[in-house]
Amino acid sequence: MGRAWPAFALCGALILGWAAAARAQDITLTSRDGALAVSGQFTSYDGEFFRLTSEFGPLTIAAESVICDGPACPDLTAPKSLIRLTGDGEAAQLLPPLIAAFARARGFDLRAPDRPDAPTLLLQKGSQTVLAEFTFTPRAPEPARSAMTELAADMVVARFAPLDSPAQVLALDALIPIVATGNPLPRISTADLAAALAGDVQNWQDIGGPDMPLVVHGLDKGSDLAVALAARDPWALAVTGRANAGAARALPLADSCGFVLNPSPQSVKSEDYPLTLPIYLLTPQRRLPLMAREFLEFITLPAAQVAIAQAGYVARNFESAPLANDGARLINALNAAPDEGALPLLQRLAAAMDGAERAAMTFRFEDCTSDLDVISQSNLAALAQLIAAGALADKALILSGFTASTGDADADLATSQGLAASVLAALQPLAPDVDAKYWPSIDAFGAALPMAWDTTGAGKRLNRRVELWLRPAPLP
Repeated sequence: MGRAWPAFALCGALILGWAAAARAQDITLTSRDGALAVSGQFTSYDGEFFRLTSEFGPLTIAAESVICDGPACPDLTAPKSLIRLTGDGEAAQLLPPLIAAFARARGFDLRAPDRPDAPTLLLQKGSQTVLAEFTFTPRAPEPARSAMTELAADMVVARFAPLDSPAQVLALDALIPIVATGNPLPRISTADLAAALAGDVQNWQDIGGPDMPLVVHGLDKGSDLAVALAARDPWALAVTGRANAGAARALPLADSCGFVLNPSPQSVKSEDYPLTLPIYLLTPQRRLPLMAREFLEFITLPAAQVAIAQAGYVARNFESAPLANDGARLINALNAAPDEGALPLLQRLAAAMDGAERAAMTFRFEDCTSDLDVISQSNLAALAQLIAAGALADKALILSGFTASTGDADADLATSQGLAASVLAALQPLAPDVDAKYWPSIDAFGAALPMAWDTTGAGKRLNRRVELWLRPAPLP
């Protein structure tokens, strides 16, 4: 029995030590009138809200309405926000420049991590008090979302937006085919690219290139594309994000009828490029820490858009270009015109385009519906903000509807008119106090200005759209 006692004492000490540590995290929050109180294990304090785990589950309580008592009660004058991000490791290369830009905008000092798993710290100038700690943990899509649901993460960086999660478009990227710099193939069609990726093309000669074997590369995340495509295999083909192409040559893409599909920032923003790849920031169905909410607001601002562009991605800032520069689309329209009866509509279209500008903000729809897709919903919210702020007060705005051809010109015109009207109807409630004179007018041109051939589903989706055109506002 004597030998058993030390072990029992040690076990008891460990249990008591654990219990003391658990109690050290306990707090009691009492309403200021003393009527209500709740106790639980302290989770965090972000300068605005307490978070604790109680017998009722996770709770978030406004600090101004309660008095905190217990050994874990934080210093209310200098809270530290823990902002835990997870998700796509490749897309997360956007985060360091964005966090740095956020720190500069808020006047904080930034301490970059000294190893991949270390946090990025935002510090108060002078005192060097840590105000926020950003961390990122790479995870596959489903585990990342589960981590957010289970309170192990606050936001998810993702390449797709599930319908059951609030999502904000962080930036835009585009999938592009890439080859070695010495590959002489001038361009590749979408059909040939799909066949090559499926393994149905074994030789470049089969798709208009030299008589050399075609090798499809599946590139690991973080791989050096210049090495993978030049040094290892000069006849390789791969698909990657526009921001990650490195020194490899981007192979121009064309649809099956020869329409060139260029992944320029303008065409990516407007989704004219069919392989546009948004990067989303998914947020949970719960209140985030104050600093995290401020970060979400910041990523829509001009300073954030500059950081996004410098990181190689396509920013979401508003821009426009003269429609006179869009001659290729008119040539495509003339080539695609089904008969001479389309000429009057093309003439009206050319007259409407003369002197106008097209915004890099196009509205597209879910298949066979008038429901805007996720990018277009984000575009609509941004447009409402611009109109409400008076940023476009010197412009006359036109929502110009287009659709895929069904062979019935009158029906196509009516469809495109309906699409433009649906965008206007969705826009107005987002800024209800704006004077009606600042709302866009609507126009429609049926299938007169195709972006791609209507023989494929992707082509039909590109053609079914509402563009935002700008003209100088008429003098009062």
